[in-house]
Amino acid sequence: MTAPAVHPRAFPGIRTLSRRGALFGGLCLCCLPTLGRAAESFTMEEVGPGIFVRKGLIADATPENADAIANIGFIVGQKGVLVTESGGSLADGQWLRAEIVKRTTKPITHVVLTHVHPDHVFGAGAFVQDKPVFIGHAKLTEALSARGEFYRKRLIDLLGEDRTGPVVYPTLSVADTAEVDLGDRRLTFTAHGPAHTTSDLSMIDSGSGLLFPADLLFVTRIPSLDGSLKGWLKEAERLKAMGPSRAVPGHGPVSVDLAPALADLTGYLTALRDGTRAAIAKDVSIEKAVDIVARDQRDKWALFDTYNGRNVTVAYQELEWE
Repeated sequence: MTAPAVHPRAFPGIRTLSRRGALFGGLCLCCLPTLGRAAESFTMEEVGPGIFVRKGLIADATPENADAIANIGFIVGQKGVLVTESGGSLADGQWLRAEIVKRTTKPITHVVLTHVHPDHVFGAGAFVQDKPVFIGHAKLTEALSARGEFYRKRLIDLLGEDRTGPVVYPTLSVADTAEVDLGDRRLTFTAHGPAHTTSDLSMIDSGSGLLFPADLLFVTRIPSLDGSLKGWLKEAERLKAMGPSRAVPGHGPVSVDLAPALADLTGYLTALRDGTRAAIAKDVSIEKAVDIVARDQRDKWALFDTYNGRNVTVAYQELEWE
């Protein structure tokens, strides 16, 4: 059976390039029963009333950090707790759940699965015992069915089954918009078209006005493309049109001013698009394009050398048949 196409941040070790596409391998998702030394520097910051976020590491997953590389957190409402991101491993999810229990006795009623990537969904197993509603994009079940077991088996090879946890599927699927009422605040969800992935879900909290765009917004860390470059630029404009002034990005600071953060993101994506189109027009091979496209962005983004070439590969595949 052919392995499914995989997210380059989850499988950063091997790169194979062709004119028609690319496949990445070499699993780099590592976790431990506890977060070990990495946990010593982790804190939950209250970015709004009852809203707590932990900044993920600007790094790739290692045994020491247990894939705790995404911004994760929770919202405490009158009726219960909504987990905004579950974490990148069972260990990361267990750490987050312990942080929730420290702060409230209210039940964990909802867990958001913002998209298919492992650093955002493999912590969900830590919350199964709470029997929450798991919220995801309408296309997330399909994406997890295609990739989830592959991700999980690779994790088992490295960690053992007890450290890996299950693939958790959404029990509430959002095809357009949906709303969750926590009593004193409402969370409004929007399902986005193909962009960062094909299963991106954003959320706005009525109590604070904060936008939670997950990995539709990267700050500091270079964006990783696994969906549609043209679609991501379109959805970035959609986020802007929603009207919030501040956001909790999927990676980077725990909260940011939305307008300049989106400007930086779209600046990179535009350079990626225009540079790839220029390479295609000049009949530059994909192997050479990965070394030249968007190089002017290098000093603006952490992990640029690790991910820009992969982004060019995905962009080339999308744009060469325009």
